[in-house]
Amino acid sequence: MRGALGAFLSTSYPESVRFLYALGNEFKTFKFGLDRIRRLLDALGRPQDACRFVHVAGTNGKGSTCAFIERVLRQAGIRTGLYVSPHLVEPTERIRICGEPVTADEFTAAFETIHSTAERLAAAGGIDMHPTYFETITAMALHLFREKGAGVVVLETGMGGRLDATNAVTPLLSVITPIDFDHEKYLGATIPEIAFEKAGILKPGRPAVFSRQRPEALEVLERRALESNSPVAHATDWQAHDLRIHAFGSKFVAANGPAQWLVDCPLIGEHQVENGLTAIAALAVLAAEGGEFAAITPEAIHNGIASTRWPGRLELVRTAPGVFLDGAHNAAGAHALGAYIRRFHADKRIWMVFGAMRDKDIHVIGQELFHLAHELVFTSPNQTRAFRAGELRELSGEARAHVMESPQESLEFVLKAPAGDVVFITGSLYLVGEIRAALGLVG
Repeated sequence: MRGALGAFLSTSYPESVRFLYALGNEFKTFKFGLDRIRRLLDALGRPQDACRFVHVAGTNGKGSTCAFIERVLRQAGIRTGLYVSPHLVEPTERIRICGEPVTADEFTAAFETIHSTAERLAAAGGIDMHPTYFETITAMALHLFREKGAGVVVLETGMGGRLDATNAVTPLLSVITPIDFDHEKYLGATIPEIAFEKAGILKPGRPAVFSRQRPEALEVLERRALESNSPVAHATDWQAHDLRIHAFGSKFVAANGPAQWLVDCPLIGEHQVENGLTAIAALAVLAAEGGEFAAITPEAIHNGIASTRWPGRLELVRTAPGVFLDGAHNAAGAHALGAYIRRFHADKRIWMVFGAMRDKDIHVIGQELFHLAHELVFTSPNQTRAFRAGELRELSGEARAHVMESPQESLEFVLKAPAGDVVFITGSLYLVGEIRAALGLVG
């Protein structure tokens, strides 16, 4: 591979990944507007037209909700695609066909196609610059979904919604999970402003599902749905009866009028019940469409949700001591993790490793989590925009905290915890990914 606008030859998977990273992360290169991604997709023959989409936006619970929906669709016999971000270890994790990440060779071939197309467009003045990291990998995903014949794609937005690269699609259904504060620099300083950006995925005449929302967020979403003539189903129409939440998941009956669906949820945390209800509301809308979606039966929903896996979100990876990985990277995520610790591990000695990106509000997150730790370790994920461990201690005022720049060193330290203690490694999903790799975990 030669310069950014030079002739493109064959490349390897590591080279394609290095080039993508060199484009800069989604925030460094963030530029409002969909013109570039639309022009790129047009030049690729509009791969988005070959698939049908369930488009998911929101602040928290997007990934889990996507995972539930995709797994049930697959259980119903539908050939699926899944696009999520960020990845934990390898970028291939972002693009999945029937539950499996694309291979390194498939990823590289898609990169070559999108990169060479982008170079030609840029050289001819068809686009203003090479697409960003997120635009490039989104185009790669849509290209691969067409190539691999994905029938229904569950598509998670990156950061926002209205101007997110994924918003170049026209979905069967739009889903908006709970909206809270995050990425205020880009999405707005108030909940209504953030909700307006998330609501940008609504399309004229296409149905939508809304999770339980703050009143000020719901007001914006409802208004935008009315303006776009989008019929809305609410996850709150579904109730969780006979709810039994335990330390490693939950069981409940999802009920909406005569519909009674038994749910055995393996994802940990009370908040996953809400994510499960949102997924069920979305699946019910699809089932009502008939055709192949008629196979979304109560049995498919039960079996699909029961077999859902979503790494890095309150994931138990070791016992004695128990080691949990959780990407609690904003205030709402930290609140959910804190609630779980207080409910199920209040009698245990807690060890906590924390690392975060510079765009996160450490004061708010820290108020939810740090006081719960008997042993607190600050570390720094291997990302240029990560807080250094010493900065975290200074910002948080937690003078008692251990400072260990290396996540590996932090891991070795907390694995010395007594068998009866519990370890939580949390904050950035990038940190979670590094720890998973260090532990030899894949998928």
